Amino acid sequence: MRQEKKKNLRWNTMKILAVGFLGVILIGAVLLWLPICNEKPISFLDALFTSTTSVCVTGLITIVPKYQFTIVGKVVLLLLIQIGGLGIVACVAAFFMIMRRKITLKERIVIQETYNMDSLGGLVGMVRRILLGTLVVEGAGAVLYAIQFVPDFGLLKGIWYGVFHSVSAFCNAGIDILGEDSLAKYVTNPLINITTMLLITLGGIGFTVWYDVVDNCKRIRRHEVPRKWWFTRLRLHTKIVLVTSLVLFLLGTILTFILEYNNPDTIGSLSIRQKFMASAFQSVTTRTAGFFTFSQVGMHEETGFLSTILMFIGASPGGTAGGLKTTTFAMLFLAFLTMLRGGHDIECFGRKIDEDNFRVGFVAIMLALGVYIIGTTAIAVIEPDNIGFQRIMYETASAFATVGLTADLTTKLHTGSKIVLMILMYIGRVGPMTIALLFAGKVNLKEKLRTLPSERIMIG
Repeated sequence: MRQEKKKNLRWNTMKILAVGFLGVILIGAVLLWLPICNEKPISFLDALFTSTTSVCVTGLITIVPKYQFTIVGKVVLLLLIQIGGLGIVACVAAFFMIMRRKITLKERIVIQETYNMDSLGGLVGMVRRILLGTLVVEGAGAVLYAIQFVPDFGLLKGIWYGVFHSVSAFCNAGIDILGEDSLAKYVTNPLINITTMLLITLGGIGFTVWYDVVDNCKRIRRHEVPRKWWFTRLRLHTKIVLVTSLVLFLLGTILTFILEYNNPDTIGSLSIRQKFMASAFQSVTTRTAGFFTFSQVGMHEETGFLSTILMFIGASPGGTAGGLKTTTFAMLFLAFLTMLRGGHDIECFGRKIDEDNFRVGFVAIMLALGVYIIGTTAIAVIEPDNIGFQRIMYETASAFATVGLTADLTTKLHTGSKIVLMILMYIGRVGPMTIALLFAGKVNLKEKLRTLPSERIMIG
């Protein structure tokens, strides 16, 4: 009975997240539609699209923020990105803390379910650590950006640009106020490239991974754990996130470097060191960030397909990024290896992955593929044939995985296609896991108690 009650509470939490994000999107759209936020008139559809891409930390845009929005509009844009990156629950909890309002037991349960914590103890402290960590990382990023932007744009504008792009990078939004070419101007600049990649990675691996690593380092410093056991004492979730993220980063970098090496439209004219840096940036940004340093439409088709796969996988749960998530991908890959070996349990680093994890993950990936296929097909039907199906696949993967990279297509789409992209961005930000649990609904005791005879079917 207690298990059923817990699952019903989880279902209510999913509803809060889904409705919360939708509410912020609508409020943001109204604000961005106001004349005070715009240098020139903007349609409500464009305001809604911009609000959706900001709250869903995607980065696909139908206007150019640098020229469209006033300073007020850009501040609203920044707030929407920050709320979307941190998440509704963390922002509400932060507001309660600022107002010194006591967080009730029900609200603590929502926080627990949101961050998949084992107990109610220390939840408020964990939210404080998330907010403090975000402030420290974004502040450091803003300072590093300002070192380059202040000489380029002046003191006040350079500081403002540093703050905006630090928040956008950490939240994996990929929205910039530099113009139409994102960070292409800085393709050979190590400071901008490395700062952006670090912010994207830190935001994408998830807050629980942060503090697991930090706590483990503290234990080593206090000599509670031998230094050689640093990795082995991490939680299984952290190990999977770190290893999977590293493997995907290296594969993306090496393959992009090889495939685009002689392409004059992307990295062909750069030095070997600069080619490697640009390839590394592309590998990182496809993990749901959206900034770019070379033309996405100029890539070879095989590189575009590689980027589509990386975008679809996305970053890790519990952070600011979207996509299918590294842990889901790793778990399904491990299940594949288990079947090949003739095993039964899904094992990793000496631990058995819970069967419920696998079931939810399988539902999530099937739902993600279903949504992606339907969205891609819908836009292919709406748009003319001369656009190219691969560009549409790239666009829809970017929207669903909340990446924000585009093969120069977003601004050219019809209204129906833009609506489809907004739906994809929303589902992608709320998360396949959340959608799976939301559609699963509350626990049905009659359904749970029903037993049916089993029978085998032919496979393959």
